[in-house]
Amino acid sequence: MIPRIKRKIDESLSSFLNKIKKDYKLHLVNPILYESIREFTLREGKRIRPLLLILSYMGYCKTQKRIHPSIYRASTCIELLHNFMLIHDDIIDRSSLRRGKPTLHKILGKTIKNTDQVKLGYDLAIIAGDIVYALAIDAFLSIQEEPIRKEKALKYFIQTAAFTAMGEFIDTIHGVDTLNSVKEKDVFLNYTLKTARYTFDCPLVSGAILAGAPKVDIKKLAQLGILVGQAFQIQDDIIGIFDTQKNIGKSILSDLTESKKTLLVSHAYATLEPSKRKEFEKIFNQKRKTYRDLMTVRKIFIQSRSIHYSLKEIQKRVDKSINILKSLKMRPRYIRLINQSVLSPFANSNRIAQENNIPIEVKLTC
Repeated sequence: MIPRIKRKIDESLSSFLNKIKKDYKLHLVNPILYESIREFTLREGKRIRPLLLILSYMGYCKTQKRIHPSIYRASTCIELLHNFMLIHDDIIDRSSLRRGKPTLHKILGKTIKNTDQVKLGYDLAIIAGDIVYALAIDAFLSIQEEPIRKEKALKYFIQTAAFTAMGEFIDTIHGVDTLNSVKEKDVFLNYTLKTARYTFDCPLVSGAILAGAPKVDIKKLAQLGILVGQAFQIQDDIIGIFDTQKNIGKSILSDLTESKKTLLVSHAYATLEPSKRKEFEKIFNQKRKTYRDLMTVRKIFIQSRSIHYSLKEIQKRVDKSINILKSLKMRPRYIRLINQSVLSPFANSNRIAQENNIPIEVKLTC
């Protein structure tokens, strides 16, 4: 069922992009504006956000008959919000690759020959990102559901966009702040705002609101979204250090180069002996980092047991998430599908634990 829903989401996303070409005439402003947005949006992805909105909606909607096509159109708003965030995030991080292909600012920098293609790419990508956010609202408004529910869900969606931007704000400040200034609670606040709210919380809650789910379940889904989102970001940070470039679709040095203040980093800094802490700080603070530096940092994270600690924090949140899923009044079939969708990615945690001889296994099913 999940592959079928994802196919419908992709079809709806493509159909919507065809519609906006007609409605907004972006190609008449400049062909590369429309084509670059279309290509970036339709790149192969997990589509986890629109999938969760659909599953949550179907789990609570009163009829089990075929749902209205407008729900699929509305679900693409979450994917468009995701792309808007990625475009701006790539500019802030000065990233060159996204999903194994050039980032949007790299593409748009070639729009016209000029003396500063880097600045042009950043400027045009900021504008394109703003357009994508406007399109996300447009997609949401296409839903055909009770006006009160639609308004509540839209407000939640807009609030999520604001909270995610706050997370980006915090993350940017952390990027230039000193290591000793960023504590574990700061890291988790950033995880909640920047990742959890719009990747898991918003899709699950929006779908439930649109379907008329009980308030108690909506609250539980919000808690579920935060827990899974935090665990997901912890794992993403582990992957950014311990996985391969082929698997992550960007430079393996990317996270280290950006000096991200992650749970791995905050735990290592807090627990290392003074001499090791000094070595860690030296690598972490230098502007140019090498593959050798990455290998050293990996060893530090293992020796300090920071990776053990991080994997256990994932496990805690997954266990709590499973308990919440069991307590929902949603149709059992959709509980199983959501469980599969949000917890199966944590197989990567088990793989990395195994590859590094760490005796931790994250339970993935209800």
